[in-house]
Amino acid sequence: MNKRKVIPSLRSIADQEKATAKKARASWQMFTIMAEFIEATEYLSEIRPAVSIYGSARIKPNTEYYKLTTTIARKLSDAGFAVISGGGPGIMEAANKGAHAGKAPSVGLNIELPHEQHGNPWQDISLRFRHFFTRKVTFVKNSDAVIVMPGGFGTLDELAEVLTLIQTKKSRHVPIVLVGSKFWEGLLDWFKGSLIPMGLIGENDIDLMKVTDDPDEVLEHVLAFYEERGAPTEVPAKSDDDRMFYL
Repeated sequence: MNKRKVIPSLRSIADQEKATAKKARASWQMFTIMAEFIEATEYLSEIRPAVSIYGSARIKPNTEYYKLTTTIARKLSDAGFAVISGGGPGIMEAANKGAHAGKAPSVGLNIELPHEQHGNPWQDISLRFRHFFTRKVTFVKNSDAVIVMPGGFGTLDELAEVLTLIQTKKSRHVPIVLVGSKFWEGLLDWFKGSLIPMGLIGENDIDLMKVTDDPDEVLEHVLAFYEERGAPTEVPAKSDDDRMFYL
């Protein structure tokens, strides 16, 4: 017979001062999380339609993918899409730079990190986050399309998260475009050669992603997606908006 585990509560800690400090820190953290959600909603609720661009902070200016990102962001901005990036250097800077030169707003969702991240100067709207997960929710909630440039662990994490939310129907279906066919080839081959045969994802899940190297195709795919399904509204339908908070 298994004995029931006794899990002490904070009230049972002998050092009451220590217990009170722990509760105070936890409560304060909840307030900071709420504040980040409130600020993001206040600034971004009317910024629609919008496209998020993900990619590495380590991509240098004057490189192929930096220039390509700037071109894509400018085309999206001139077509009326606000462009949202992580606000930092590399691909994020290229996205904000291209959008800043266009007609629609350039948005940066900055994160406080000990290295790599510093805000770029091309943001019309700049928000700062302490918590990764509130930043992630803000990205997904406000994105009518997702463009994924080459990147490392963070970019792969963001791509996997969006795919999971759409696959499990915890968020609305939005177009996902992977830019850089050579870069993404190995990952997609692994999806097709390992995940699908093992039944870990469905065959149709691959169709959630469009792969291209052409900036014009990026814009065309996003526009075609909404021509078939109906244009993204300035304020999302209640059922879709609510679904964003199932994360």
